[in-house]
Amino acid sequence: MSRTRTALLAALALVAGASGTALAVVPGDVGIAAVPCTVDYKVQNQWDTGFTTAVTITNNSAAKSSWSLTWSYAGNQKVSNFWNSKISQSGTAVTANNESYNGSLATGASVSFGFQGTYSGTNAVPTTFTLDGVTCNVDGGGPTDPGPTDPGTPGTGTRVDNPYAGAKVYVNPEWSANAAAEPGGSRIANQPTGVWLDRVAAINGAGGKMGLRAHLDEALKQKGSGELAVQLVIYDLPGRDCAALASNGEFGPTDIDKYKTQYIDPIAAILADSKYASLRIVTTVELDSLPNLVTNVSPRNTATPNCDTMKSNGNYIKGVGYALNKLGDVPNVYNYVDAGHHGWLGWDDNFSATVQTIKQAATAEGATVNDVHGFITNTANYSALKEPYYTINDSVNGKSVRESKWVDWNRYVDELSYAQAFRQEAVSQGFPSGVGMLIDTSRNGWGGSARPTGPGTKTDVNTYVDGGRIDRRLNTGNWCNQSGAGLGERPQASPAAGIDAYVWIKPPGESDGASSAVPNDEGKGFDRMCDPTYTGNPRNNNNMSGALPNAPLSGHWFSAQFQELMKNAYPAL
Repeated sequence: MSRTRTALLAALALVAGASGTALAVVPGDVGIAAVPCTVDYKVQNQWDTGFTTAVTITNNSAAKSSWSLTWSYAGNQKVSNFWNSKISQSGTAVTANNESYNGSLATGASVSFGFQGTYSGTNAVPTTFTLDGVTCNVDGGGPTDPGPTDPGTPGTGTRVDNPYAGAKVYVNPEWSANAAAEPGGSRIANQPTGVWLDRVAAINGAGGKMGLRAHLDEALKQKGSGELAVQLVIYDLPGRDCAALASNGEFGPTDIDKYKTQYIDPIAAILADSKYASLRIVTTVELDSLPNLVTNVSPRNTATPNCDTMKSNGNYIKGVGYALNKLGDVPNVYNYVDAGHHGWLGWDDNFSATVQTIKQAATAEGATVNDVHGFITNTANYSALKEPYYTINDSVNGKSVRESKWVDWNRYVDELSYAQAFRQEAVSQGFPSGVGMLIDTSRNGWGGSARPTGPGTKTDVNTYVDGGRIDRRLNTGNWCNQSGAGLGERPQASPAAGIDAYVWIKPPGESDGASSAVPNDEGKGFDRMCDPTYTGNPRNNNNMSGALPNAPLSGHWFSAQFQELMKNAYPAL
């Protein structure tokens, strides 16, 4: 029996106003075709004075280009924050109108939104909902629904030391389909990749893509009777990516309250659903944000006005702290904070300062260092995992490799040594001794015909390093759609000391940014580092960008890049 028909029949037996399923209008034939719309109203979390609610509208009448849903409360409930709709309230009467991005509602289609509210006494489920003047039936979910009631202790999961150990990892069916559609792509289409929640609309699904609940439901299917980890990218800070433009976000520098209530709160509410308590949910928290507060602020020559703004207003610190606190309350969530990469933070004046900045965020907005399960390096970057043909301790004709143009006085030459040292520094600054590291190896293989097979000649320190280095970029500051890159080590658990896993958080084949300006509604700008003709800036020592041509917007499928990554994979496919 269908859910709608069940709700209608159950409603006949209920007194209007009771908590649970209620009915306002029952046609003579209770068949589905006679139901113009259905409203699924579920109280997801409830505590002494507040609650969060998820609402799903299903339209069974003519297609709509916009919608407006109204209801009234029997008690003193007040809507305080909302997401994926515009909500207004007058007395007990509430109206929710569509946002610009989710107004279309085809026949048979559904749309979801959510909100946070306050109450005292009882929190009765509304009995009547009206969509554009037409009364819908109600599939109600009151506070008696099974699930968490205290937002601080949701779910029943218990954390393990390493969420990847003994577990399968979720394969995103949307990325897998894109990979399989490419010639030769079926060889890697079954690899697990990150699910990027890079805007509010991604939570419920935008542009026909799966939303967070859809991914988690699919993860439960893939899980079977064993353990399974799901990798989520939390990436929508106010003033996001202050040192670049290709991945700018939808929230302005001062929109910290919107970030909390429209983005983090609804994600946390979904993850806290007891339905998903058996999953190991790995979050990678706000890529590139906190390191920017170290390297790209005044008085450094790499400073940008946007990064100076985010340092002065504190909203990166507040946002990351809030995310760690709220997500860390869910016992089966594992937070990994972004730690840049060796070619960004490996210098003496960056390394320890970055850990200090992360700790500042990890103790802000109610978070503690115990909300950090670990750190992730090289996310969406290209730094080589290991440099086998030279070390930081080598010298040529009395000159250290640190004096070479490539190393440029860095303390590290590859990601593995950097990640292991970063973990030790974090522990020394007060993070738990059990913190682990993740390394994104999705695009740092650097195989193919250009890969060195031995050390460079010892003519001088530069020929030695350049002749033997695996990373073939023009500079470690180059980050956009790099020419010559290849797939790296396949995702695997516990590959080295202190490393929880090698992961593919950046899905191979998804662009870093457009090669030229592309009008879009995703808040993404044009960064010259994605332009193959760009001659550089202080952050890459004024080298050419090394970017591939004809790239689409960040996150969009880039077939030419995917083919190049497979061709240059190391280990080879």
